Amino acid sequence: MVVDDHPMWRDGVARDLAAAGYEVVATVGEGQQAVRIAPAARPQVVVLDLQLPDISGVEVISGLLAALPGVRVLMLSASGEQQDVLDAVKAGATGYLLKSSGQAEFLDAVARTAAGDPVFTPGLAGLVLGEFRRLATEPAGEDPGTPKLTERETEVLRLVAKGLSYRQIAERLVLSHRTVQNHVQNTLGKLQLHNRVELTRYAIEQGLD
Repeated sequence: MVVDDHPMWRDGVARDLAAAGYEVVATVGEGQQAVRIAPAARPQVVVLDLQLPDISGVEVISGLLAALPGVRVLMLSASGEQQDVLDAVKAGATGYLLKSSGQAEFLDAVARTAAGDPVFTPGLAGLVLGEFRRLATEPAGEDPGTPKLTERETEVLRLVAKGLSYRQIAERLVLSHRTVQNHVQNTLGKLQLHNRVELTRYAIEQGLD
């Protein structure tokens, strides 16, 4: 589902997605309408503009996640302001891409968002990591309640926090794709988390960048 109040931009994004083989189940121009039709349209990924005429993109994220808990939201915004990015991530956005990004970068971001990979425009990932680390109340390793991760799991977790895909992590650590998946699944289990986005937030909060 594409949510943007500029018809030409909205239609252009929808065309790019359709041409890339995605099924666009809805295109809407207002946030409240997006939240209202989401349960019936059942999108797996929502490409969402931050600035909407009725309610903010952050409010839309909350509404979408309440209506469809498994939905993944890719923010597509003209704003690279730190607070806008952080607010979107805290609300539950899987990724945040600037509208100045190229078509190939956008389509790659949609594919990664659909897979549950955290996606950020280059430069924004470091900003988010730094801010969450600053907000972390417990320095890494000092919380006695933190489950013990192996050195390799911590290494993989650090790369997940940086937004790398399984394939990129496998190449960097000279491991198989399946081994990386296993490390991530083991870490999710130990930390009682459910997906890579939650895992990334945990890594950021622990300062594992």
